[in-house]
Amino acid sequence: MKARSPAKNFPIVCVGGSAGGLDAYTRLLKHLPADMGVAIVIVNHLRTVATHLHEILPSYTKMPVELITERLLIEPNHVFIIPEQRDLHVLDEEFRLKPISKPRGWPDVITVFLRSLTQHWDGKLIAVIVSGYDGDGSAALCAIKEVGGITIAQKPETAGQPDMPESAMASGCIDFVLSPEDIAKEIIRIAHLAEK
Repeated sequence: MKARSPAKNFPIVCVGGSAGGLDAYTRLLKHLPADMGVAIVIVNHLRTVATHLHEILPSYTKMPVELITERLLIEPNHVFIIPEQRDLHVLDEEFRLKPISKPRGWPDVITVFLRSLTQHWDGKLIAVIVSGYDGDGSAALCAIKEVGGITIAQKPETAGQPDMPESAMASGCIDFVLSPEDIAKEIIRIAHLAEK
């Protein structure tokens, strides 16, 4: 009998942010163990500026940090970074990149990725919205909850730019409002539950 593929039975944590997000990402990663069996996907909604997160964030975590490329396999105990000018999707346990669907105005890359997860990922989903302008991500939070996922907003007073967390909270579909350090504790708790 073929051994069951371990893929898809681990949680994906989507951390969506923009302005002020770097502070939240570093505070979060510093408090996450490297072996908790979770894939962290940072969806920073930069439209035109090249991302340097894959160069900066390795200083804050022992997990490998990778810039996402087309058909990259989604693995636990890794941190994945969305490249600029792309929408991010998942299909067959891999990342898929498409040209950005909203090239003008505020991008909605976080919403696009969260919706793709609800349709194409069987493992536990955790959506985290941190510091940033506008409300990217908030439109997909209720769908995350509908498939049994957990939604977390950064406590606005701990965010450099509270628009995105406040917009997420206004969706009525947020489970927890926490500081980055407490978000890390909650992710660890959920990861332990997922192992059982």
